[in-house]
Formats: sequence, C-alpha cells, structure tokens
Amino acid sequence: MAEDLNWAIGGEAGDGIDSTGKIFAQALSRAGRHVFTSKDFASRIRGGYTAYKIRTSVDDINSVVDRLDVLVALTQRTIDENLDELHEGSVVIYDGERSWEADVPEEMIELDVPLKSLAEDAGGAIMQNVVALGAACEVAGFPIEHLDSSLEKRFADKGQKLVDNNQEAARLGRDYVRENYEHEYGYDLETTDNDYVLLNGDEAIGMGALVAGCRFYAGYPITPATNVMEYLTGRIDQYGGTVIQAEDELSAINMALGAARSGARAMTATSGPGIDLMTETFGLVATTETPLVIADVMRSGPSTGMPTKQEQGDLNMTLYGGHGEIPRFVLAPTTIAECFHKTIEAFNLAEKYQTPVYVVSDLAMAVTEQTFPPEEFDMDAVEIDRGKVVDEESIDQYLDEQGRFQPHYDAADGVSPRAFPGTVEGAHMTTGLEHDELGRRTEDTDERVQQVDKRNRKVETAQNEEDWSPREFGNPEAENLVLSWGSNEGAIREAMEELDIDVRFISVPYMFPRSDLTEAVESAEKTVVIECNATGQFADLVERDTLTRVERINKYNGIRFTADELRERITDAFAAESEVTAQ
Repeated sequence: MAEDLNWAIGGEAGDGIDSTGKIFAQALSRAGRHVFTSKDFASRIRGGYTAYKIRTSVDDINSVVDRLDVLVALTQRTIDENLDELHEGSVVIYDGERSWEADVPEEMIELDVPLKSLAEDAGGAIMQNVVALGAACEVAGFPIEHLDSSLEKRFADKGQKLVDNNQEAARLGRDYVRENYEHEYGYDLETTDNDYVLLNGDEAIGMGALVAGCRFYAGYPITPATNVMEYLTGRIDQYGGTVIQAEDELSAINMALGAARSGARAMTATSGPGIDLMTETFGLVATTETPLVIADVMRSGPSTGMPTKQEQGDLNMTLYGGHGEIPRFVLAPTTIAECFHKTIEAFNLAEKYQTPVYVVSDLAMAVTEQTFPPEEFDMDAVEIDRGKVVDEESIDQYLDEQGRFQPHYDAADGVSPRAFPGTVEGAHMTTGLEHDELGRRTEDTDERVQQVDKRNRKVETAQNEEDWSPREFGNPEAENLVLSWGSNEGAIREAMEELDIDVRFISVPYMFPRSDLTEAVESAEKTVVIECNATGQFADLVERDTLTRVERINKYNGIRFTADELRERITDAFAAESEVTAQ
C-alpha cells in the first residue's frame, strides 16, 4: 500500500476539471483521509491547459510533491505537461474513442476507457469526468461509496435523478476497468473515521472574517481573491451583514471605509492591481484612523502579469505603498489555517489601534484545498476586541473645554477614543486633510507634528503590547538557518523531514511590525531566505534589520515551491560557497 497517492486530472479550460477535482477531494476527505490540492489553470474561460492535482494520505500533508501516480488525461497535452512527474507504474486513464491515441511511455500503465460512451449510457456525456473518477477509484483501491457521498452533496439540490445518474456513471467507470484490465496497481487507499474540514485559503479568510464579526464586505472580482467574496455571499446575510460587488476596486475600498466609519467591522479583498488602485484611499483610512482590513491575495505581476500564477511580489507594496508616511500592520498567514486565525487577529488589531491592516495571502494558498481537524477552528476560543470604544458613561474624559468630542485626542499610547454614530455627545467630524484633535482641518505646524507622532505612536504601542513572534521548526541549535514568509512554510517543513543536514527554520507571519531576527541570524553559520519573487524582498528586509548578508532561494516562474524541489535546493544552498542563483 502506497504511503500516499498523487492523482490529477487535466484537459482544457471548460472541461469541468475544477469541479471534478473538488468532488474527488471531498470524497477522500469524507473517507477520513488528508488532502492537499494544487491547480494549474489558464487565465481564460475556455481553452488553455488546466489541471487539478490531489495528494492524499492518512498522515498530515502540507505540500505537493513531484510525483503523479494516477493521471486522468483528457488531452495529449495533459500527458506531456506532467511527463516529468510520471514514473514507472503510473496509471494514465484516457478515452481512446475521442479520436486520439494517447502517447504514453512504455513503463507506464495506460487504461483506455470509453469515458464519453459510458457517460451517455448513464444519462449524458457531461458525466464523462465522473466515469473517470469511478475508474480512478478502482485503480486506487478506494471504496466508491465515499464517492457516492460526495456526488450526492454536489448534485442534491438539482434532484435525486441527477445524483443517481452520476453515481451510476462512476460505477460504469469502475466496472469497465475491473472487467477489462487485470493489472496490479499497488494501491489500496485506507479509510479512517477521522472527521476533517476541507477548505482553501480564500475560504479560510472569509470564515475568519465572519467569526471576527465582519458585517460588511465590498469587493470587485479579481483572480485569485474572488473566492473570499463568493464565500461570504449568502453566509454573511445570516448574521445581519451584507456583501456588495462594487464597480471597481476604488469603489470597493471607499464603501468599506464608509461602513467602518459607521461602526461596522468591514473589509475588502483584492489582488495586486486592485491594491494599486486602492492606495489613495488606504492613506485616507490611516489618516482618519479608521479600522479596516484589506486582504491582498498576491499573483504574478506587475501590470496584468499572469493572473492565475503564483508569486509573492507585493510585499514592498503592502509595507510602503502610498504617498506620505502611513502607519499600518501587515500580516502574512503561513498556512491555510492561519488565514482563518490571522484574519480574526487583523480585525482586532484594526479596531484596537484604529489602523488599516493588510492580510497578505497568495494564489498558492487561495486555490489550495487542505484538510484540517475541526478543532483547528475553535470558535469558542475566538476573542473580539473592539478597542477604545466610548459610550455615554465614559465619553466625558475625551470632551474639550467646550464639551466637544475629540476623535483624534492626543492619547499617551497614540490610540484615540472611538464613538459610534448615535453615541450621546459623540458627534464629530474628521477629514483626510491634516486635522486637529477635533478632526477639523489644520495647517498649524505644532498640531501637524502632534498628530503624526500620535499616529506613529500606535504602532510603537502595538509593538510592545502584542505578540509578533514567528513560528519555529527544526533544531533551534542548528548552524543552518532557513527563513521564509507566507505560504512556503508547508513545503519547507516537508523538505526538512528528509534533509541530511540539521536545519533551524523560522517562518515569519508578521511583516510589520516584525520580530527581531538579529540574534538568530548572527548565531547561524549561514542563513538562507526562501521566497517566491525575483528580487528577494523579504531577504532585503532581513539584511536591513540584521546588517548581515543572507543567501537567497527565489522562484518567480509562476509555480509554487514543492517539497522535493526545496529539499534539493536547501541542500545545495548550504553546501555552496556563494549566493544561490535564483530560478
């Protein structure tokens, strides 16, 4: 029995690749198996290669690997694209009746299954991918009853007949392989009684927002952030909230700003081009001291770039974007589960310090489905901190001599009071122009310095009061130090399991403020920083913070790191005398 199974389906955009993959991923998850998925898709509605890959095991998994055991190929290009991951004994399922003969290397097992004909026998050619799932179940030794459950969940709202037809299609695929091929495939997928939650990074951000009390979301569809809005649509209404699809990113952030000023917890989500458009209002959010959460789900850039490909190229933008000097917090979840937790934390930080907060994710996490035990998302443990909100009983200390509320009061910790609309004696105004403690426009030099210092003092207060610690793995005494941020954590952790060298790994989820890594870097013989961009934006920060040169492993071809790849590159990096060449 294989320790884990790597399955994929590939074809043209519009062939139902994504929905087929999700059905199988849900079936595996419902059978008590861990699942980790990855996707390769073109930036178009129809045409262009697209694939959905699933790695599954009874053990916890956190990365894809460079191996495919079972491939459902709807086109020859699917085989060609994945040839370097196929191995001796890999099974390739295809439909020879579709006017093409698959070119499969001799050492692999090819199964010519009449997917379309069998689907038509079950009720319609549209179910040919489900026939392929049934065939894959037979190859993998996976009980088809678990696939039945997933099909029922997927099609139940369209009527029992459609459910029955799809379940029949799956059985026809299974039976065809069983009756026409006598191979020993070597797979027997174990099932367990474990209960797992299956979700992707965008869904985790949306779920975190709901749990944190977000009641207003405005956004404009953009890959790969759109699923945040899709997750919230319909769900947020159950809690008295609303989702608005704006006409563009400028409108989205301005609507969110208005909702936040009215006292609602509000957010927006976008990707790099949208962040560019939102930057002017981002400054207004910070100057008016409005708590707002902005999720940046990064993709390859600049400009339109490659919308459906992976990159971590927006770090400098989120740290420094905007004219003038803008206080902010920048959180970068390191796992899909952390997307949930860091989004909750972002809302608390935003309101506690009345500061905009970036939650920086990326395409790799956004589109990856992964399984987690339900206790990973302990709703009872969630705490909501709305910050320094005043009411009729506490507002007196923030009134001036004329009895006027001071929304930008020069507090010692930099955090002014907040008065929600309707608060007695809390009526006030504020402006994007520099203002005094009352929120009135001013060009007085002393008041300008006072307000700038006050806003910056909030960050200093947060640095002292909050925990900005990184996550650490491996041997804390090792001379070899690996640093990374964001979504690379899982692949690095898996790579470390088979390294022949001792490594200390620090994964950093807080970009600003961030922990001081000077001691860790100075105590290491060599430090290697891993990230998905060309220039090493995080490595630059590390060098600036620690005044120490570091080695770099960069990837910017639009494809995420795999554990296998990093195992080799980390080994080479610590063996090399000079800086690692980026790829």
